[in-house]
Formats: sequence, C-alpha cells, structure tokens
Amino acid sequence: MSIAWALFIPACFALNLAPGPNNLLSLNNAARQGLRTACLAASGRLLAFTAMIALAASGLALALQASAHLFLVIKVLGAGYLFWLAIQLWRAPSAELASTEGAPRRSLWTLTRQEFWVAAGNPKAILIFTAFLPQFIDPNQPVAAQFTLLGLAFLLLEWLAVLFYSMAGLHLGRLLAGPRARRLFNRGCAALLGSAGLGLLLSRRPA
Repeated sequence: MSIAWALFIPACFALNLAPGPNNLLSLNNAARQGLRTACLAASGRLLAFTAMIALAASGLALALQASAHLFLVIKVLGAGYLFWLAIQLWRAPSAELASTEGAPRRSLWTLTRQEFWVAAGNPKAILIFTAFLPQFIDPNQPVAAQFTLLGLAFLLLEWLAVLFYSMAGLHLGRLLAGPRARRLFNRGCAALLGSAGLGLLLSRRPA
C-alpha cells in the first residue's frame, strides 16, 4: 500500500483542489460569513461524499452507471439547483457581501444544506469514487478496510481543500469594501455557479 498511497495522496488532493461548485461555495461563504462558518458549513459536503463513498464501496454505484435515466434525473436536479443558487446570488443585494461585521447572517443550517445538495446533486461525484478509489485497492488485501482508509483520506484532503478555499475567500472578503466590488463578486460567483450547472447539464454518462 505504500506505493499506492504515494500515488493516491497527490492525485486525490489535486482532485479535491479542482475548482468546482462546492469549493466556490466555500469561497463565497467565507467572504460573506467568515472562516469558521464556511468550514462548518462544508460538513454538508463531507456528509454527502461519505454517503457516496459508501455507495461506491457497496457496489450500488453500478446502478448509476447502468441506468441512463437515473443519471439524467440526478444531473437535471443537480443542475437545476445550481441554477437556482446562481439566480439567488445574482439578485442578492450588494450589502449582503459585506465583511462579516454587520453583514446579514445566513443560518449555518442553510449553508450546510446548500453544501450537501450541491455535492449530492452531482452524479459524476459517485462515478469518481467508483472509478478513482478502486484504482488504489490491492485485491489481495481486505477490500473493505482499504476502501474505508482511502475514503477517510479523501475526506481529510477534502477538508483541507475547504480550508484553502475558505481562507482565500476570507482574504478576498476583506477587499470587498465598496458596493460595486461586492456586486461584481456576487455576480461573478453566480456566473461560475451557472456555468457549473450548465456543464453538469451537458455532461454525459461515462461509458
């Protein structure tokens, strides 16, 4: 497993750091609500990923690979949710992106739910766990134990990615002093979320 771990950790961390809707949420939440709130809200994402890893480990993700209709339903729902978030950000008042002092607070539960549904609404995430993690499994060793360790490592690296994006968002939030800067940031995030939704909607089920 030593060679597998040496390959897994950098490859996995690169995957965790890739820009995506969840990392964008952490960036945005930190700029609007602060580092602690953004990191705590990301627990919704980790919960969704934990469920996906369990699905992949149990083999249930094969149903998603085999069923074009199931994949289509999940991706349409996920894309629709991203579009809805993008519209909410685009229309939000610029004051909503002020620094954490005096900014309108959104409940931690609301932000956590957003993180969860954005992660759960991407069927390709389950397929990533199905295709990515098994590459580092030694068939001559207990598979369940290896999958558990790899899954825990993935979640730990994902949390580090959350911290990275949240810290970036925190420093970015300090630069958003004027209403115009806050409005541009708001709409930039909305455009990126909308693009992610469009990309998900146009994605195809892997063969």
